[in-house]
Amino acid sequence: MKNALIFGLTGQDGTYLADFLLKKGYNVFGTFRRTSHRCFERLEEMEIFHKVTDIKADLSDYGSVQAAIKQSEPDEIYNLGAQSFVGASFQQPVLTSDITGLGVLRVLEAIRENVPDAKFYQASSSEMYGNYPGIKNEESPFRPRSPYGAAKVFGHHMTNHYKEAYNIFACCGILFNHESPLRGLEFVTRKITYALSKIKFNTLDKLHLGNINAKRDWGFAGDYVEAMWLMLQQKEPDNYVIATGKSHSIKEFLDIASEYAGLGDWHEFVEIDESLMRPTDIEDLVGDASKARKNLNWEPKTSFKELVKKMMDHDIEYHKQHPSSQY
Repeated sequence: MKNALIFGLTGQDGTYLADFLLKKGYNVFGTFRRTSHRCFERLEEMEIFHKVTDIKADLSDYGSVQAAIKQSEPDEIYNLGAQSFVGASFQQPVLTSDITGLGVLRVLEAIRENVPDAKFYQASSSEMYGNYPGIKNEESPFRPRSPYGAAKVFGHHMTNHYKEAYNIFACCGILFNHESPLRGLEFVTRKITYALSKIKFNTLDKLHLGNINAKRDWGFAGDYVEAMWLMLQQKEPDNYVIATGKSHSIKEFLDIASEYAGLGDWHEFVEIDESLMRPTDIEDLVGDASKARKNLNWEPKTSFKELVKKMMDHDIEYHKQHPSSQY
């Protein structure tokens, strides 16, 4: 039986990946960061909290990273930990660079010193491409437009450096936007579905949004974690773009979600808030996952419309059961 260590266990991707690996028969270890509030809600919702071994660790603390690796003795390591909200990276560029960038280096160095034969997956991001035009693949140049994107570029290059310099089996998954009912409320897709469910039940009047014309290549997180695992099952490590190949605007997401929720014309309750606009933004991101289709035999299973409905169903059901919730 293999051991897997997930940095960032309690996030959206960490939860879906843990569930996937448990079903594959792995012993799953995962790190969480000590905070002033509970952070295991996603694991509990998926009913896997008591099936994983949680380890306190922080990507800013090399000692705790090393300790997590020594405790878990992993065959596979997945780094999904980051300050992952692009908007927040403009307010916290130093923190984002430390966690999302240097945190990767700390994990790689701990692998080199302790478990050089372990296989490593680094969660790279489509945000690394910035506004480079056209459909992006593994050879497209990086032009990040945020501190988050720049930090991800550093982690991506360091992963490739350790692969080449120290012969570590290291892969980067350049994942385009992937959403789910477990997405954090700070992300625009979940912000929309959660707010619309409250509006449906008359517990919220207005939804404030920024640039609704921005377009992204949106897939389902549950589909994308399979690609992470598949990368580490190959004979040779490599980097892969994971995407649907189609982009949709926030406005399109809003159209489908509002109609599906039975709310009609969203213009009546949506307000555009200039304060939510980013200093620099990416207008369109779409990826070419043909390499993953060919080499990994992977392709997305969930359509854009199915994804929106899945998220809308979850939040409507939540507010049916918790009508007075402030969550």
